[in-house]
Amino acid sequence: MAAVEENWQMKLSTIKERTTVIFNNELLSDVKFVVPASQADSETRKTIPAHKLVLAISSPVFYAMFYGQLAEAKDYVELPDCEYDGLLEFLRYLYSDEANLTGSNVMHVLYLANKYMVPSLAEKCSEYLRKNLSTANVFSILPHAKKFEDKDLEDRCWEVIEENTEEAVTSDDFVTLERSLIESVVKRERLTVKEVDLFKAVDRWATRESERQGITADGESKRRIIGEDIVKAIRFPLMSQKEFVSVVLDSRILNIGEMSELMKFYSDVELTSPLPFMQTPRTDSTQLHQCYRFSNYYAPTTWWSYNSGKPDVIVLSVDKSVKLHGIQHFGRAGHEYTVSTEVEDTSNNFTLVKKTGSYSSLKDEKLGYYGFTVCFDPPLCLHKSKRYEVRSLISGPPSWYGEGRKTSIKCDQVQLKFYSSNSDNNGTSESRGQFSAFIFKK
Repeated sequence: MAAVEENWQMKLSTIKERTTVIFNNELLSDVKFVVPASQADSETRKTIPAHKLVLAISSPVFYAMFYGQLAEAKDYVELPDCEYDGLLEFLRYLYSDEANLTGSNVMHVLYLANKYMVPSLAEKCSEYLRKNLSTANVFSILPHAKKFEDKDLEDRCWEVIEENTEEAVTSDDFVTLERSLIESVVKRERLTVKEVDLFKAVDRWATRESERQGITADGESKRRIIGEDIVKAIRFPLMSQKEFVSVVLDSRILNIGEMSELMKFYSDVELTSPLPFMQTPRTDSTQLHQCYRFSNYYAPTTWWSYNSGKPDVIVLSVDKSVKLHGIQHFGRAGHEYTVSTEVEDTSNNFTLVKKTGSYSSLKDEKLGYYGFTVCFDPPLCLHKSKRYEVRSLISGPPSWYGEGRKTSIKCDQVQLKFYSSNSDNNGTSESRGQFSAFIFKK
C-alpha cells in the first residue's frame, strides 16, 4: 500500500483531489480487479485495488454489480478480457476525470468505457482517435468505430482511407480485417490507389486468411475466401495489360473464362458478352476545391479595418461531409497580417481547431484581390447539416473586402451555406466582409 500521511484529507479541498489519492491504493479498498498483465503475457496476473462506492457513482454497470439486487459479495473481480494498462487508465478516469491516453491503450480504454457505460470517457477516447488517425492505424480503429456505432469517427476513418488508400491498404492492419470490411473498401467509389495495387492488397489479405484457416493459399481457396462480391468489385479493365498479366494471372484467382475475356478486352478483340467488371475509373478524392464567397471585391478606395479588436465571424454549413483544408482571408498588397483563427462546432460549442500565425498577403490570380490562406493540417471534417462558426482575429493594415449576397453556393456538387453570427464581431455578415474563400476536398 502506498504511504499516506496522517490527516491527509485536511490538505485536499476537493473530492477529486481526495479520490485521486486513493486511486490504485489499498487504503479503504474493498474490491480488487485481477487482470492479465498484457495481451502478450496472459498467464501473469496483476491486481488493482479499488473502491466500490467510487466505481458505482461513475458507472451504472458497477452500481448494479456492487449494489444491485443481484450484487455479489465477493471482494475481487476477475476480468480476463482486460489488460492491466488499459484498465488502470479506465479506473484513473473514474477517480480523477483524467486518463493518460496513448496509441497502445486507447482502444482498450474505449472498450471499457462502452462496456461499463461511461460516455464522457468514450467521447474522450473518440476525440483522441480522431486527432491521431493515420494510414498506419486507421484499419485498427475503423472496426471499433463501427462496433461502438461512433459515426463521426467512422466517417473520419473512411476519409483517411479515401485520401491515402495506397498507404492504408499496404499497412500491417489491412490483412487483419474481417471480410466485410475488405468488401467495403473494394466497393468504395472514392479511392486513391491503382487498381492493380488494390488487387495486390486483397490477394495479400486472402493469403494471410488462408494461413489463419490452415489451408493452402492457392487460387481456388483464395477465390472462395475473397468471395464473388469482392472479385466483381475489382476493376480489372482499369489495369494495363502488363499489370494484369504479371500480377493477376499469376494469382490464379480468376477463372479461365474471366481471364480469356479480359485478354480479349486488352487486345481490343470483340467480346462475346459484356465484361462482368466495372470499367469506370474511381473518383479521385484528392482534388482541392476553392469556394469563393462573394461576387464583388473592393479596394483600394475603400478598405476593411481590423482596428476594432474584435474577430470577424461567419457561420457555415455543408450538405455533404467535406474536409476543410483552409480559409482564405483578405489582405493588402505588400503587407503582413497576424491571425488567430478558430472553428467551432455550434451544436456543442466545441472548438475543433485554433490556428495562429503571421501571413504575407498575395494576389489571387483568379479574381485579382489580395489575401492569404490559413491552412489546417490535418484538415477539419465538416459534417453535413451541422453548423460551424469561424472566427478570425486579424491584426494588420486595412484590407480588401467582399460584398454580394451569395449566401448559398454550390461548388463541385457540394452546397455551402453562410449565415451571419450572433456573436459580437468586426462587421462580417453573410453578405459582406471577410472570409473570401473556403478550400476543401470531398
